[in-house]
Order: sequence, then C-alpha cells, then structure tokens
Amino acid sequence: MKTKLLAVALFGFATLHGQQAKNIIKTNVTGYIFRNVNLSYERSINKTFAINVGFGMMPKGNVPMVKNFIGEDADNEIQDLKVSSTSFTIEPRIYLGKKYNSGFYFAPYYRYTKIKADQIQYEFSYTKDDNSERDMTLDMSGDISANSVGLMIGSQWYFGKNKNWVIDWWIVGGHYGVSKGNIIGISKNPLDAEDQAAINEELNDLDIPIIDYKAEVNSNGAKVKVDGPWAGLRSGLSFGYRF
Repeated sequence: MKTKLLAVALFGFATLHGQQAKNIIKTNVTGYIFRNVNLSYERSINKTFAINVGFGMMPKGNVPMVKNFIGEDADNEIQDLKVSSTSFTIEPRIYLGKKYNSGFYFAPYYRYTKIKADQIQYEFSYTKDDNSERDMTLDMSGDISANSVGLMIGSQWYFGKNKNWVIDWWIVGGHYGVSKGNIIGISKNPLDAEDQAAINEELNDLDIPIIDYKAEVNSNGAKVKVDGPWAGLRSGLSFGYRF
C-alpha cells in the first residue's frame, strides 16, 4: 500500500512539475557584441502556442563596431558619435515541433524602438555670392522612435538532464513600420539668410535610404524632422532556463 502511495505521489509531482514548467527566461547572447543588454520572458499557453516578451537596451556609447564597417579611417565625427537605444518586443509564437513549445516556430511580432544620438558634428561649406568661402559646423543631437510589425522564423530546443536549459535560435526576422523624431542642430555662429538657404538645400538633398525627413533652418541652426517608414532585421542566439 505504501508503495502504491509513493508511486501516486511521484506521478503527481511529475505531472505538477510538467504543468508548471511553462516559463522561460532567456537572453540573446549575440546582442552583447553590439552592447545590447537584453532579457526575454516566454509563457507557454499550450503545446504549440506561447507568448514571448522581450526588452533590450544599449547604454550610451560609441556606435558598436563602427570601425569594422567603415574601417580605421572612419571620420572623427562618426567615431565620436554617442548613441543609446531601448526596445520592447512582444511576439506570439506558433511551434511546429512534436515536443512542448520546441522545434521550428513562426513568430509575428510588434516592436517599439527608441534611439538617441548626440555629439554629431555636421560640417558644411559653400561659396557665398561674394565668392568668399563659408565654413559652418552644426552640433546635432536628438532621438527617433519607431513602431513596427514583422515576422521571425526560429527554432527552440531543450537540453540538460531535466531538459530545463533552453537554446533559442532566431534564424531570421524582419520588421517594417513608421518612425518619428527630431534631430536638432545648433550653430556656433548666427546664420544669415544666405547661410540658411545653403544649409536647407544641403540637408534636404541628403540621400538617406528608407527614412523620410524634412529639414527646417533658422538663424540658430536646423531641425531635421523624421516622419516616415522604418525597417529592421533580427537574428541571434539565446540561452535560457525553463521552470
């Protein structure tokens, strides 16, 4: 009788443990290469469906790996640029594997992103009507926020003696949405009408892909208003613990 009671108790404990192991805490380790501190929480709803919520932040600092993309000869203005960012992502996940919330999955998602930048020096020169050369510098800073939706394809599996450790491979994801923000440029010297017209033409003729913007110039400097599309990609490898 005692043996039967012990068996029932162990079965009940195992069943209860299986029911409770619906939570996963994870971090995308590849994000730290880009100074992105992040954490996500996944809650299982049933065998094939779960909700994953993630938060990430990049502390203020230089643009990550700027020399890798631009080279050692990158302009000082780019090297001195300071940026920070925060992001929030919520993604329902549809799993295709035979095991509970594992295997390949599709994840439509919503993402909010905010990026702040300062110590941007925009240098500009032109020839005035009297044929004199005019050199100007605008000290620029500001922020841009974006709301976007997308789709990610990934794969998740468990390992370890109790299958509590998790690997989550974000194979590829892409999102598209809208952005808004202002970049303010302050001139060290007052700008006359001719200066303003030259800067206005220069800024509005910049060829920046995807983002729509409009520049406004006054005697103190310029304001660049960002209001248009936004796009991005996601990929990475996360490790976590299931409980």
